[in-house]
Parts: sequence; structure tokens; C-alpha cells
Amino acid sequence: MDKVTIKNTDLEIAPINFGGNVLGWTLDEQASFDILDKFIAAGFNFIDTADTYAWWVNGTGGQSEEIIGKWLKSRGNRNQVVIATKVGSETKEHGFDISKKHILKSADESLRRLGVDSIDLYYTHFDDKVTPIEETLSAYDTLIKAGKVRYIAASNLSPGRLTESFEIAEKNGLPKYVALQPHYNLVERTTFEADYATLVEQYNLSVFPYWSLAAGFLTGKYRMEEDFNKTTRGGSVKKYFDDRGKAVLKALDTVGEKHRVKQATVALAWLLANPLITAPIVSATSESQLQTLFAAPELKLDAEDLAILDEASK
Repeated sequence: MDKVTIKNTDLEIAPINFGGNVLGWTLDEQASFDILDKFIAAGFNFIDTADTYAWWVNGTGGQSEEIIGKWLKSRGNRNQVVIATKVGSETKEHGFDISKKHILKSADESLRRLGVDSIDLYYTHFDDKVTPIEETLSAYDTLIKAGKVRYIAASNLSPGRLTESFEIAEKNGLPKYVALQPHYNLVERTTFEADYATLVEQYNLSVFPYWSLAAGFLTGKYRMEEDFNKTTRGGSVKKYFDDRGKAVLKALDTVGEKHRVKQATVALAWLLANPLITAPIVSATSESQLQTLFAAPELKLDAEDLAILDEASK
């Protein structure tokens, strides 16, 4: 498996980032271990989680990190895995929070749950929009100097706050974000392409899109109105089932049939064909789903494929 280096770091990753939100939610501990084992055995090494996954189940989160921590300990493979986690999201106990006090406390809790000495990539998960940026970056500076965090990244920051973060970091000698985690896929293109792509280039950021398969819509499993009632996430993706969304599904069918691969493989390969994208974040709950993900880095879409997909998703 060819590796790529996260920009401005020494972290080498395979080009699929496993989304750990399913760990402790739709996968119990043993099923999580099995999925992670298969992911690593296939040559992949990058796992994404958050301190609050899955707070919508128990009110506070932490299950995903705990499962990853137990898995790392049982397998003894910490040095083979790059771990990204996040801070700042809401739970039933508190709102969005990127204050220094909250970040320092949450980082220690994540380290304990993960059972590691340091976090490879630590994200600002959500912006609380009230904490001064210098305070947030100062918290990360403290963690990096203590050896608890290696690098920092951003998700769900506005373009303005992201830009200001780099300006304040430069002016005050504080850590700079090395990566961005945006909402980006074939049916969610506008915000990233219009508002963030130029910033990614300007600040030389690696990009790890979340909801790479639009919460399952781009797998092609939703074809009729009644399909949306059959899954946990169906209700949240029904909004994509308009003329444009149906055109995207048809385009995925066309390209998938040409290459004899699943629609999800094509959707991920489309992301990987974009030079700004480093590795899409995507979850899996079965071996068959994993195989679909594994095929994406090997699928090289040609100009005709990209034109079909771009035309449908405009």
C-alpha cells in the first residue's frame, strides 16, 4: 500500500481514513475489533475518532476512543497506526467548547481512553465562536510542548476563523493547523470548492473529507422513497433524493459498471482524483463494505469518468 505524508508532518498514511464514529454505536466492541483488524491487515493505518463519539447514544461519548484504546493494547500495534481525534463538540452535558480549560481537560481524557502517550493529529472539531483564537491555539501549544499532541487540524471552522487562526499563529509563534476536515462529496461540493479550496492551497493543508459517501447515499442503496425508512441514517439523507441526486446515482452506476466496481468505490475514487484531497474519511460495518473502500485507491478514473461525474453533480 503506497503511503502519503500529511503535509507539514512526518505522519505517513494510506489514502483511506477509517471513520471511528461507528465504533460503540452500530458496532459493538468485538465487531469493532474485527473491522479494525481487517482494515490494518489490508495495509491501511489511519483511524479517525472524536472524544464525543458516540454521545448521541449515551449522552457523553467516549465509547469510540475506549474501543480503539482496548484494541491498540490487545494488538500491541500503536506504532503502526496513526490516530486522529477531536475536541470541542457538544454533548448532552455541555455545548461546543474550545476554551483552553476544556481542551486541556479533554485531551487528558482522550489520552486515557486511547491508552496512548500522544495523539498524532488533534482536531478542533467545532468552533464555539466565542473563545478567542489565541486561547485555543495556546492550549494546543501547551499540549504539543508537553508531548501529548503531535500536530493539530481543523474541522467545521468558518473560512474567516480558519484564516484568522493562521494569522494569529504566525504573529504569536503558536502551532498551525496542518489539515482540514471538511464536509465534501459528490452531492456536497459547493461549500468546499467555493470557500475552502483556495485556503487549502494557500496554507498547504492536507484534506480529509468527512461524510465522503453522504452518510451512505452514494453507495446506491437508496433508490426508492421507502428505502429511506430502512436504515438508521435514511432520514438524514433523503434530502439528496432530488433530480440532481438521482443523476449522481445514475453516473455512479455508469462508471461503476464500466470498471466493474461498486458505486461507493467510484465516489471515493472521485475524491482521490482531486489533487487537494489526501484521504477520505469513511466508515464500514462489514467486510463487504471494507472491500468496497479498499478498492478506491486502486481505481484510477479517466477523463471520461470524471466528466460524467462532474456533469451529474454540478
